[in-house]
Amino acid sequence: MFFNQIHTRMRIALLVVIIILVAIIFRVFYIQIFQYKKLNSLATSLWSRELPITADRGEIRDRNGKVLATNITTTSLVVIPNQIKNKEEVARKLADILGVDYQEMYRHISKKTSIERVHPEGRQLSYEIAEKINNLGYDGVYLVKESKRYYPYGNVLSHVLGYVGIDNQGLSGIELNYDEYLTGENGAIKYFSDGKGNRLALSEIYEEPQNGINVDLTIDIDLQLSIENELDNVISKYNPEQALILAMNPNSGEILAMASRPNFNPNNYQTASVEVINRNLPIWMTYEPGSTFKIITLAASLEEKTINLFDDHFFDGGSIGVEGARIKCWKAGGHGEQTFLQVVENSCNPGFVVMGQKLGAERLLKYIESFGFGKKTGIDLNGEASGILFSLDKMGPVELATTSFGQGISVTPIQQVRAVSAAINGGILYKPYIVSKMTEPETNSVVKLYEKDQGVRVISEETSKLVRHALESVVANGSGKNAYLENYRVGGKTGTAQKVNNGSYMVGNYIVSFMGFMPADNPEIVVYVAIDNPKGITQYGGVVSAPIAKNVFKTAISLYNYPKTKEGMPREYTWLDTKYVRLPNVVGKSLEEAKKDLKGFIVQTSGSGEKVIYQSPEGDYYVPEGSKVSLMLSN
Repeated sequence: MFFNQIHTRMRIALLVVIIILVAIIFRVFYIQIFQYKKLNSLATSLWSRELPITADRGEIRDRNGKVLATNITTTSLVVIPNQIKNKEEVARKLADILGVDYQEMYRHISKKTSIERVHPEGRQLSYEIAEKINNLGYDGVYLVKESKRYYPYGNVLSHVLGYVGIDNQGLSGIELNYDEYLTGENGAIKYFSDGKGNRLALSEIYEEPQNGINVDLTIDIDLQLSIENELDNVISKYNPEQALILAMNPNSGEILAMASRPNFNPNNYQTASVEVINRNLPIWMTYEPGSTFKIITLAASLEEKTINLFDDHFFDGGSIGVEGARIKCWKAGGHGEQTFLQVVENSCNPGFVVMGQKLGAERLLKYIESFGFGKKTGIDLNGEASGILFSLDKMGPVELATTSFGQGISVTPIQQVRAVSAAINGGILYKPYIVSKMTEPETNSVVKLYEKDQGVRVISEETSKLVRHALESVVANGSGKNAYLENYRVGGKTGTAQKVNNGSYMVGNYIVSFMGFMPADNPEIVVYVAIDNPKGITQYGGVVSAPIAKNVFKTAISLYNYPKTKEGMPREYTWLDTKYVRLPNVVGKSLEEAKKDLKGFIVQTSGSGEKVIYQSPEGDYYVPEGSKVSLMLSN
């Protein structure tokens, strides 16, 4: 009986031991198979350390590869608390160098963490401060490479490029919209330490950072610099509340230049107000467009054949009555009898009211919407507005009349440029875009290519041709004369829009604008200039904005080699203007004949003989009246 009890106890003990062994084996199996990665990661975190190395953001470049946003190398301070022996001394020294509170610095170096980044005081240090910290030679105090965004052109193109935060994250503009491509993958220097945080004499592992993708824009920085200079002159000369210039290729939707005032320096964006840095006026600003909108009414009227530019007439007595409202022309007493081409040249509001009435509310609104108004264009920038239109059920006779000449509705500059581009490019509405491609930083191979969309036809080619003709006539004979360029074909339309405040129109406070394009027969660039309340000058678009557009066109001629032409409309000059006349071509004539033909010009000769073999300037082009002409003579 006694031995049976012992035998039973041994079997129970053996069973318990077996159960324990099985449990241990199962636990080891579970740990090795199912929890290996987790436990290995936890173990590694106890003895491995990483010193971060930030990747460079991709560069932003213009259409010709000129760098608009790049990176400079700075250093940042990180500490490993376990390696710092005299925390009080280290905290005091670092606080003195960085100019921060001792207690705040002591908090950083006393944290129960494997590695601590001193933020923000220790970020993107100057060379002098970094050198002082490095000379301390303290264990556990490290300086690591960090990339800082840098904009070599300063304030230029600031709203388009945007800016980045302290952690190199895009916060506005291209930097925000393409942040996922521009942002690279950070690297690190990895090493190993013992339980007390002391660095072990093991080989370091260097993980190279992967730089971000480069982004190429449709912007031409040389044209951009021109419009920036024009805006600086505007601010200096007229002290406006706001100003903007926008240039686009009408045949593709490519933005060639875009700028506004006030602007800011993205290298130091913290000094500018939130309103300034986040308001890209060409896409954000909404306002009543005024007479530049008449281009749309004109295009719709020509497409629907409700008017004939040359044969139909309108008598302007200075105003027109609509449902008890009196709508005036800008010219007291009116323009009298006019063709509708002259209505356009003179920017006659009553004439455009009649155009709108002939179309009717439904048709006019249909064209306005088809030209892209009332909704965002979809340009690849943040902060775009959509504008406001009358709905059809709320467009009574007065609303129809005011809409026809650009009053009572709200649009953005980019909407206007897009719509006018469609009106003069053959009738196709394209989506504006500002990024042309993205490329790998190492190989420069194309990652993604952006091209114009298929576009939507809004008017016929024949109608578009008539619109171009009318707008070229505006510049040659009408309100846009100050944008006229001798020997080049320029079309355009002026605008002088009243501003609304608390539901009422302001007196003596206008947004003056000019929408122009060239060459007028085959447009390659559209330029829009808008100045908000210029001081010390008569507030008309033709007086203020047209000359600015003319200067931009001169730059475009130089950059893109637009050829001279003899086919443009001659301008009608007043006694105030510098008169240009067509220079006779005297090559092949005798000197005596040449001097007769060049009567009124200053003639200079070189060479010997009696026959003209060369003249400068070239004949048959327009030159200032009474200017100098050089002739080369031979036998």
